[in-house]
Amino acid sequence: MTGEGIAVILVAMDEEAAPFVERADEVSRPTRIGGAEHRGIVLGGRTHVLVRTGIGMVNGAHAAAGAIARYGEGVHLVSAGSAGGLAKGVQVGDVVVSDSLVNVGADARAFGYALGQVPGMPVAYDGDAQLRGALLGARGELTVREGAIGSGERFVTSELAEQLRGDFPHLLAVDMESAAIAQVAHNHGTRFVSVRAVSDLCAPDGTEFLTHIDDAADRSAQLVVRALSAL
Repeated sequence: MTGEGIAVILVAMDEEAAPFVERADEVSRPTRIGGAEHRGIVLGGRTHVLVRTGIGMVNGAHAAAGAIARYGEGVHLVSAGSAGGLAKGVQVGDVVVSDSLVNVGADARAFGYALGQVPGMPVAYDGDAQLRGALLGARGELTVREGAIGSGERFVTSELAEQLRGDFPHLLAVDMESAAIAQVAHNHGTRFVSVRAVSDLCAPDGTEFLTHIDDAADRSAQLVVRALSAL
């Protein structure tokens, strides 16, 4: 399956894939590309692709590159699922649509780059304007915020959150995949946006995340599915 305008929805975990599968009219048998699991899903009469990437920056980037190689550079990449809320005022249950993404683990300031900038890459990766517009227009009763998302290899708890708020005061939320997927999309000229619902507020441990992951995944999926009908 290839074609312009197909949405490739990338999620890290089974919990984040489940609400898309539940909403689909049809779901194909899974196919593996490396560690990523690909399934065709029919939503609103149109076929898209759901990819469970695995957790982390490398898994996210690998899955995005595999999807582009298989389905073409004209697809729409959407990073969906959960995130930790970072900015003041962000609440559990809010959905963040990325206007920009930054790799919070990148630090090449010794060579004149900005904090968060991978050498040779932009300071941040813009979320696609058309995809953002469709998502914001589909918000309905959901609380949807448009802003910056950061990504890194560490699950963000309270101690790291304080550091990130100082280093990247503009970030609304943090996850472990989206900026890596955004870099792959940038390199291929592929449209990309991240849609992450807040599952936790970077608490001292992972208890809050485990409590709210299912609801966060459902809210992210709800917004993505609504928006796909407008594309």
